[in-house]
Amino acid sequence: MNRREFLRKAGIAAALCSVPSFLEAGTAPSGPQVSVSMAEGGSPGSNAEKAVAALGGMGAFVSRGDVVVVKPNMGWDRTPAQAANTHPDVVVAVASMCLAAGAKAVRIFDRTCNESRRCYVSSGIQEAVERFAKKNGVEDALRVYHVEDRKFVRTSIPNALVLKDWELYRDALDADKIINVPIAKHHSLSLVTLGLKNMMGVMGGNRGQAHFRLSECLVDVNRRVPSHLTVIDAGMVLVRNGPTGGSLADVEKFGAAFASSDIVAADATVAEKVFKRKGEDVPHIRKAMESGLGIVSSSQIRLLRA
Repeated sequence: MNRREFLRKAGIAAALCSVPSFLEAGTAPSGPQVSVSMAEGGSPGSNAEKAVAALGGMGAFVSRGDVVVVKPNMGWDRTPAQAANTHPDVVVAVASMCLAAGAKAVRIFDRTCNESRRCYVSSGIQEAVERFAKKNGVEDALRVYHVEDRKFVRTSIPNALVLKDWELYRDALDADKIINVPIAKHHSLSLVTLGLKNMMGVMGGNRGQAHFRLSECLVDVNRRVPSHLTVIDAGMVLVRNGPTGGSLADVEKFGAAFASSDIVAADATVAEKVFKRKGEDVPHIRKAMESGLGIVSSSQIRLLRA
């Protein structure tokens, strides 16, 4: 075991030993335990940093020389206060941690629902990332850019439930690591939109077709393009009229960030803690459990308070 591997394992062990776990009262653990960290009380960016640190730090997920895709929700022409997109400070914090861990390149993009240039500007993400990159002299390594139609490639999906193949974004397929950075919010069709649904942003073609069998399609896309780490922004939460929102009356402060290497565990935890819904009661999270995409029961989750 080299020094880097030793420090990584030691950091994870220390986090697990020093932070209490919280399981459902009266629920016996079923299967191996999966850690989900929760950080609160700080700014959106610092909460994200603390949540990742509780899992051993970004070095536990990103290796030196990696090309990393940081995938936020940037799909809507909405401001940070309207809570329809990932907060820009969370995106910058995650990108910064990737670079500090030795990533060769960090790429940030999303296939938006509203007009892409307006989404990138209104979300505040483009300006925040470019300002950070310029200030720290990492413009070559850290880029936020718009998707290009020519980069969507027809891709087979082995063991698919319904999507045998689909047009997926080449930069996501080619990345060494994907760090999934959604915002937690209500969704009128899927009840909530978190990590699993955020990966629709790497899909080309007519994504509306996927909504006819949404749960199965989300399993297929996430199986083909897996997230190595999911960091969920639950600072300001759109609790009604999602996913687009628009009214500040639909936004409530929760003031937290969550992180896990298991996307299903991350989504199930946030569904319960933020939206008061058991993961098993959200159709696409339940389907992901049944399909072996992550945990198979919420009783497997160990919640770490960072």
